[in-house]
Amino acid sequence: MKGGIDLSEKITYSYYTGAQASQTAFYRLSRALYEKEYFKGLSNDAKTLYALMLDRMSLSLSNDWLDEEGRVYINYSLESIMESLGCGKTKAVALLKELDAETGIGLIEKKNMGIDRATVFYVK
Repeated sequence: MKGGIDLSEKITYSYYTGAQASQTAFYRLSRALYEKEYFKGLSNDAKTLYALMLDRMSLSLSNDWLDEEGRVYINYSLESIMESLGCGKTKAVALLKELDAETGIGLIEKKNMGIDRATVFYVK
């Protein structure tokens, strides 16, 4: 078993053909996160979480999730982040802190919406 993957049941993947390559969904990730010196200290896991958060922006736009200033926000629970990344709570919280405006690099900003309401994130 390598990295939690059972290689005894290895899947054989097909090659992409022209049309398939453009029809497959991918997460977008800015080259700046790898090329700019400012982002060199950001972990790859935090960069992946940022890509997942950017992807959720399209759902937010389709649901018209805008604040009073017209800024798009996303809903992304800690449990969903943990599931998406296959990690525990401690790791998920640490990754959010890396990205956060107050405790990290400033790519996201969280806003508590009040008692019994979810925290939302603004993705920058």
